[in-house]
Amino acid sequence: MASAPESEPFGPAGALTEEPGSVPAPPDGSGALPDVPRTHAMLAGYADRPPLSVLRGLETSARGLTETDAEERLLRQEAAASGGTRRGASLRHLARVAADPFVLVLVVLSTVTAVTRDPRGAVLIGSLAVLSCLLRMRQERRGGRAAAELRALTTTTATVLRRADAGCPGVEREVPVEQVVPGDVVRLAPGDMVPADLRLLSATGLRVDQAVLTGESLPAAKRAAWTGQAPPPDPDVPLFDRPELCLMGTSVVSGTGTAVAVATGPRTHFAALQRDVPRGAPRTAFDRGVRTVSWALIAMVAAAVPVALLFTEPGRTPWSHALLFAVSIAVALTPEMLPLVVTTTLARGAAALTRDGVIVKRLPAVHDLGAMDTLCADKTGTLTLDRLSLTSCLDGSGEPSDEVLRWARLNAWFAAELVPEAAGDTMDDALLDHLDADAGGGADLPAGGFHAVDAVPFDSDRRRATVVLRQDGRLGRDLLITKGAVEDVLPLCDRVRTAPAPVPALGAAHDAATGGEAFADVPLTPDERDRLTALTDERSATGERLLAVAVADRPAARRDYAPGDERGLTLVGFVGFRDEPDPSAPAALERLAGLGVALVVVTGDHPLVAVRTCRDTGLTPGRVVLGAELADLPDAELDALITPPDGTTPVFARVDPRQKARVVGALRRAGRTVGFLGDGINDAPALRAADVGISVTGAVDLARESSDVVLAGRDLSVLAHGITEGRRTFGNGVKYIRIAVTSNLGNVASMLAASVLLPFMPLLPLQVLAQNLLFDVSQLSLARDRVDPADLRGPRTFDPRDLARFVAVFGPLGALFDLAAFGLFWWVLEARTGAGGEALFHTGFLVENLLAQALTLLVLRGRGRMRGSPRASRTVVAAACLLAVTAVLLPVSPAAGPLGLVPLPLAAVPTLALVLAGYGTTLVFVRNRYLKAA
Repeated sequence: MASAPESEPFGPAGALTEEPGSVPAPPDGSGALPDVPRTHAMLAGYADRPPLSVLRGLETSARGLTETDAEERLLRQEAAASGGTRRGASLRHLARVAADPFVLVLVVLSTVTAVTRDPRGAVLIGSLAVLSCLLRMRQERRGGRAAAELRALTTTTATVLRRADAGCPGVEREVPVEQVVPGDVVRLAPGDMVPADLRLLSATGLRVDQAVLTGESLPAAKRAAWTGQAPPPDPDVPLFDRPELCLMGTSVVSGTGTAVAVATGPRTHFAALQRDVPRGAPRTAFDRGVRTVSWALIAMVAAAVPVALLFTEPGRTPWSHALLFAVSIAVALTPEMLPLVVTTTLARGAAALTRDGVIVKRLPAVHDLGAMDTLCADKTGTLTLDRLSLTSCLDGSGEPSDEVLRWARLNAWFAAELVPEAAGDTMDDALLDHLDADAGGGADLPAGGFHAVDAVPFDSDRRRATVVLRQDGRLGRDLLITKGAVEDVLPLCDRVRTAPAPVPALGAAHDAATGGEAFADVPLTPDERDRLTALTDERSATGERLLAVAVADRPAARRDYAPGDERGLTLVGFVGFRDEPDPSAPAALERLAGLGVALVVVTGDHPLVAVRTCRDTGLTPGRVVLGAELADLPDAELDALITPPDGTTPVFARVDPRQKARVVGALRRAGRTVGFLGDGINDAPALRAADVGISVTGAVDLARESSDVVLAGRDLSVLAHGITEGRRTFGNGVKYIRIAVTSNLGNVASMLAASVLLPFMPLLPLQVLAQNLLFDVSQLSLARDRVDPADLRGPRTFDPRDLARFVAVFGPLGALFDLAAFGLFWWVLEARTGAGGEALFHTGFLVENLLAQALTLLVLRGRGRMRGSPRASRTVVAAACLLAVTAVLLPVSPAAGPLGLVPLPLAAVPTLALVLAGYGTTLVFVRNRYLKAA
């Protein structure tokens, strides 16, 4: 089909000139994905058309696509997404892996070696680079498949209308967002992520958080209105300012809507923006640590080359041999397998966490869990059971009142009927469960005599919900019942009911809003407001959460009700709820404290309730900071508040989403590695701002998509296990870095010293490369090793200073015994004489070095049995033994000739045994002294 012009994506009568379910191809026919201007023009064209025309153009209807049409469009969509891109994705993956600093070092060294006319060395160094890339790609692909399988367990879904065939009505279905196709009719509700670029067909109070596109924290109102009378908007108006459009990546804050998908996946505005915007710098603790250690090691490699050249004598050694020796020294220092070992350990850690109910969506999050020293969490469901029970019903005087209970039940009952997506609210469920218990299962009692008119749904800004009812026999009058947070309802009231009034049983005729003499309603004076606030605080201090209940009688409106109608209310009283502390929370908190993880309570609840819950679970709450106070608090003062010197638990109450993210940011500025545990829409900014965002399987879509780790249950003990596993994973990665750098540095030091003392190079370049490769491969076994308990007790991350201390102690030790071996080979084996003396020396040193590295692997992997270190895993022991056997057999193997090795005489056995016994004994002694001094 012909491509539609950019300015007019619709043909005659509103029909698309492209195939249904597709997006017009670029005019050049390249098939490339549309850029931002073309995407803007296409979506603006949909917004400028009436909904019916959009539906016709997409060959769909308000009842949704048929299952057959949806399947065909999905197949075309998947084919378009994979066509020509799989190879491109593989090439991009290869380019990213090859851009690793250590791989680039190997490529440079291979090039230099080829220039110096050592083809075998160049091939071997190049093979190391290729092997590292291929192994890492294989591991990352396996990790990617595993992560995809894990994400499938928590995949984000969308509600769409689908029909069995053209004559059937549309039925709501939950499908993964990847299966939403152009032409699908999508239902939107609070907490939903927008799964595609949508054109609204209808909306009620719909507000969308577009911060991911605009950075604007306030949600935007959306509507489907199209009159055809107003002039078309300025074509330069951003798409997110078009009220008819909901863009992929945004999220629904409040209200409901029905829309048709006009662009999906890589064809969306969000995808076009991502293609044009460069990636940001690494932000997590893992990324910062890897970058620091990587560049520190590369600096060592870069410094080794000129040092090696200085240690060679120009008159005795040809420049090509000197340069080759310098290249060998650089390769000997390079831990080529670092990217692979890190990826392998993270993948194993993620798999272990999955078995225990912790789903890892981003592999580096395994390390970030282990490095976490601060956990920000709401009290609800973390310190409590998240099972609310109704505990009290009070009138304005603070006395028990059945009337308040009945009003609250009416609000809960009709809120679920008028706003279906509000069903499942824990407080409303507690009210209705209590009703069932009182009425003996008479669940239809609240509806008697009342009819639903309208509702103003709950949202996180207003923190209240209103239902509008009409009673039999009272035409022309509407009854508003509002229920919500005391601080948000009380300012809307101008009267209070201070005495109970007789209210007929629900279901009987009830003239509730006539203002008759039966009700003792009095003006709400400032003194009365203070009294009600004190009553609320008194109950909150006991851990009870109060909601205010208010009513109003109004003439029937001929329009939809809005938040502005919630005014002039009469407060009838309060309903109280209690969320009992979780009995397992104190033990879990104690375990977290033992792991060195501090808790910061960040909640939208009443501060007194938060304080009481902290005390009930064994925490000592510190200063309580309210959201209103936090808004005016400078960063310097906030930084001081988040790290109290007395060890108390900071509590932030009545905070909004931006303030939660600000608390996380302040903790990170203080040098903390921060985790955030959340499951609501309001938690998404903080989840993204944390080093590791933690959610639960039952969380809203936006929270799960914003998180790095998903828990199977909201259980702090499961999280504690995840932290421990993260530290175990990190510990094995650090072992590789420590042992590799220590051994390599010792080898380099001894080779540099020997190059001055000997009339020939201590090892040929190819021999250095072979030795390095064998040792690096054996160290891959560390990914499966056991970890010392001491390494699991506190937060762990990459520490270049600790690495430098370790290398400074054990590196010279290895160099010392290498030099001792040089001397023995020189005199005992008489390598100084004879034509084969040089080859004999090279062979003896290579064998001794590989055997010493096997010892290093076994001794430095842990703290020793006397200090409670677990035994080395079978994999590590097998790898060390295999390395030792390879070292002994290499001089008599077919590889001996190409490597320039010769069989060792029997006289070499006592020499090797003496050197290795001395090295092993000294290594254990120094290790124990080092650990004692640490």
